[in-house]
Amino acid sequence: STDHTKNKIRKIIKKYNLNGILLNNKKNLGYGGVQKLAFEYAIKKNFSFVVMMHGDNQYPSDRISKLLINFSNDKYNAVFGTRMHSILSAYKGGMPIYKILGNKILTAFQNLILNSSMSEFHSGFRSYRVDSLKKIKFKNFSNKFHFDTEIIICMLNKGFKIKEVPMPTFYGDEISHLKSIPYGINIIKTTLKHKFQNK
Repeated sequence: STDHTKNKIRKIIKKYNLNGILLNNKKNLGYGGVQKLAFEYAIKKNFSFVVMMHGDNQYPSDRISKLLINFSNDKYNAVFGTRMHSILSAYKGGMPIYKILGNKILTAFQNLILNSSMSEFHSGFRSYRVDSLKKIKFKNFSNKFHFDTEIIICMLNKGFKIKEVPMPTFYGDEISHLKSIPYGINIIKTTLKHKFQNK
């Protein structure tokens, strides 16, 4: 990151005396690569759960507990916050129409191919049981944005249970580095490829 995020995080940890650990990468590992690093760290430290949330302020960080409380039911391997429980809610949250349509179309395609019933495959607010991540060869997955889709497909292939929890979304003037058309193409290719591979 070139916006001094590292220094800002260190100041927050110090100011509020948080029990936080900052993992700083010497080079950009990519969207998926960063998650691999975090997941490996969580496994190494024997954490129970890990939460992934996009850093663009679109998801409410004060709702993390709303995800984690669902793990009190042992049947869930992952719990996701979903924007697409209501198209109207996503629109009111400032989600652009083209993103809503793209999300719904891609998700419908993936549900059809994978025989699933997800409300969306593209949530940026997710939590996982670390014991479940241990059973996934996520190191073999992409370092790009479609890493998330590979995780879901693998979980579905293994019969893992994913719960979706409705979440409000707030779109502001944050810059997204995700390019919609290349992302969509990668999602389609990944879905077709992994449909027949039980990772």
